[in-house]
Amino acid sequence: MKVPRLHSNAILYFDAVRRSGSIREAARRLNVASSAVNRQILQLEQEIGLPLFERIAIGVRLTAAGEAFARHTLVVLQDAERLSAELDQLIGVHSGHVTVAAAEGICTSMMPGVIATLLSKAPRITVSLRRTESLRTEQALIAGDVDLGVGFDLPVSAGLRQLFTAKFAVGAIMHPNHDLSRQSKVSLSALLGYPLILPEEAISIMQMLAPAFQRLNARLVASVSSNSIDAIRALVERNVGIGIQTRFGLDRSLAEHSIVHVPLDAGGPVISTVSILCRAQRSLPAPVDMLFQLLADDLQRRQQAEQQPDA
Repeated sequence: MKVPRLHSNAILYFDAVRRSGSIREAARRLNVASSAVNRQILQLEQEIGLPLFERIAIGVRLTAAGEAFARHTLVVLQDAERLSAELDQLIGVHSGHVTVAAAEGICTSMMPGVIATLLSKAPRITVSLRRTESLRTEQALIAGDVDLGVGFDLPVSAGLRQLFTAKFAVGAIMHPNHDLSRQSKVSLSALLGYPLILPEEAISIMQMLAPAFQRLNARLVASVSSNSIDAIRALVERNVGIGIQTRFGLDRSLAEHSIVHVPLDAGGPVISTVSILCRAQRSLPAPVDMLFQLLADDLQRRQQAEQQPDA
């Protein structure tokens, strides 16, 4: 099949419809008439010779041909973004936009400082930060909705590339007056005698710990379960029970000594890997690369600090 020569507006309009799932909503976001968007889509479909969207009651969805075309448009648009950033660099201007998906603990403890440093170096760069779970981070990266994904124990599928990893101890978090707070480490079995405040099962740390508890023939029963690290932290500070997580999201509480983090022992340390991912085969535009370098530096610093005997 002969591939048509595509006009830039056609690609932009197609991508807007793909993201919004609606011609009318795409037109609103592009600030153009719905008829203009529809005309571009119909022209594309005529040139390609296949329907790109299936018209449904609530809008449109991609056909198989549309899925293939979407992969092409992502490459084209991201290459255009990278070229723009490189041209800005040549004239000494750092500008552009970066979108990051990150786990909750990373959003609250790590990202504010990293973003502040980025904007102090390059104030014309803009950033979108999205709090996401592991599965949604993977989906957003593959769809091209975000530039970078940062999370705990993220799967690296065929469509993704791992840029950097760092390893952190999973521990029991508890009130300083708790019976176990003076231990240098705590076994999983020791936790079973106390009220537990646990993340929901869908959160990666619970999926990682499930086999270890199964080996103990123990069933975890949470006094409280939550998908919010902030809520778990607040409950632990009130001495309601013990939580399980890394140090991420606890910076202020640990500094103020309102929470103690005791590493878990399951026949050895329990480790969670924090990864920075991007789409496979993608060259990072300058603003994205700047943010990535700052993220990697911060993760490396945190990893080294945790490995110090007095950390």
